[in-house]
Amino acid sequence: MTEPPLSLVCSDCLAVNRVPNDRIDDRPICGKCQTPLLPATPIELTDRTFGKLVSRSDVPVLVDFWASWCGPCRMMAPSFAEAAAELSPGFLLAKLDTDAATQTAAQFSLSGIPTIILFRRGSEIARQTGALNTPQILQFARSNA
Repeated sequence: MTEPPLSLVCSDCLAVNRVPNDRIDDRPICGKCQTPLLPATPIELTDRTFGKLVSRSDVPVLVDFWASWCGPCRMMAPSFAEAAAELSPGFLLAKLDTDAATQTAAQFSLSGIPTIILFRRGSEIARQTGALNTPQILQFARSNA
């Protein structure tokens, strides 16, 4: 019996795309706007895009909650980008600026930033507060997926 196709939400147009499981490694693109669905770099989320992208994506979504004024957030950014390159296409890594997306950030009662939260089909699976290096991000994602 074949597995049902995965639902992947386009970060640009928010179209829900169905991708066969055996094609996930082929770097699928959105059927509507041609944007890569599982990029090897973190995508930017907003109040408008967060809910649909996180709740409708069948791959785990790891979100970095950060702010531009936060020194540890800026220090962790290159590690998060490296982790995105290594974890794609099995994970989608995203960043949410807590100053720009205040409505979404408020929903998660963050005790500090940076905080990474792993979601599966919209449900929070795990979270970690504090700056992490690339191996720590990889281990967090893989051990909680």
